[in-house]
Amino acid sequence: MTTSLDIEQTDDLLAYLRSTGRLAAHEPARAQVLAGGVSNRTVLLSRGGEPAWVLKQALPKLRVAVEWFSRPERIQREALGLRWLERLLPPGAVPRFVFEDHDHHLLAMEAVPLPHDNWKTLLLEGRLDQSHVEQCARLLAGIHREAAARQAELAPLFASREFFESLRLEPYYGYTASQVPEAANFLHALVADTRACQITLTHGDFSPKNMLLRNGQLVLLDHEVIHWGHPAFDVGFLLTHLLSKAHHLERLRAAFGEAARRFWQTYRVALGPEPWTDALEQPAVRHTLGCLLARVAGRSPLEYLGPAERAAQREAVVRVLAAAPRSIDDLSHLFLSCLASNN
Repeated sequence: MTTSLDIEQTDDLLAYLRSTGRLAAHEPARAQVLAGGVSNRTVLLSRGGEPAWVLKQALPKLRVAVEWFSRPERIQREALGLRWLERLLPPGAVPRFVFEDHDHHLLAMEAVPLPHDNWKTLLLEGRLDQSHVEQCARLLAGIHREAAARQAELAPLFASREFFESLRLEPYYGYTASQVPEAANFLHALVADTRACQITLTHGDFSPKNMLLRNGQLVLLDHEVIHWGHPAFDVGFLLTHLLSKAHHLERLRAAFGEAARRFWQTYRVALGPEPWTDALEQPAVRHTLGCLLARVAGRSPLEYLGPAERAAQREAVVRVLAAAPRSIDDLSHLFLSCLASNN
């Protein structure tokens, strides 16, 4: 049964929590709507002296300029991912799971205590610390390595790719192919290859905006598209953010280019000798190119890139595609060189 509960309506939320016994009748609580997400309602619930909670409620229609839909049942996949990542990663790497409610399409987790900073915000401010890049790479390698070791258990649990299709493959690669005809064959092939490859647990939203930095530790958030798939997507998704910031912050272009290379090198070492490790770099190059293009021509463009920057990034990616780089180092060098030649 689906109801009309809207967790952004504070009175309704508190009444719901009290009626379900998750808040005591006279327990003090204060709700604050958190901004920034396009696919969920998100609320911070302060609970007197108890640990604060973050509640997330999945939306059927995403808050973007174009039509973009995804079933709100994906919150169940996020809850499953959160519970398993707590087991796969070191303590504190993800928030503690509290509860989920299928009927209302919501979950609750413990809030990351203050003080903390959003890593994306720090990067856009030019506060790039290469040790954080290395920590990020080890975090991703830990997910891929530890999940692969438990394939028999995890692959069936995360087999469905429905939400990866509706939130990533179609809006990123499929839609972009319709907007950038010169890259359409590449993107269609990338979709087919991604669908055919099932290697390990793939986060699907491994991005600086989904990481908080507290006491020097990165804490990973937002797991609604986690699935059993191709780890190269996660690598390309993260590298796209570093290289797009290299584009946007010209004075730090070399530093962000180095960050992209360092991320890949650290990830590769931390991953260790998996059977598929040596074959991962070329797919990672292709997913980086696909995501770099999708984030300027897809359904979810990077908000910090202006129209001229988006056009320049589109042109640069198309030029790099023609050069067919084989390594992350070559891709980074070619992409930044193309941007420099456009200035």
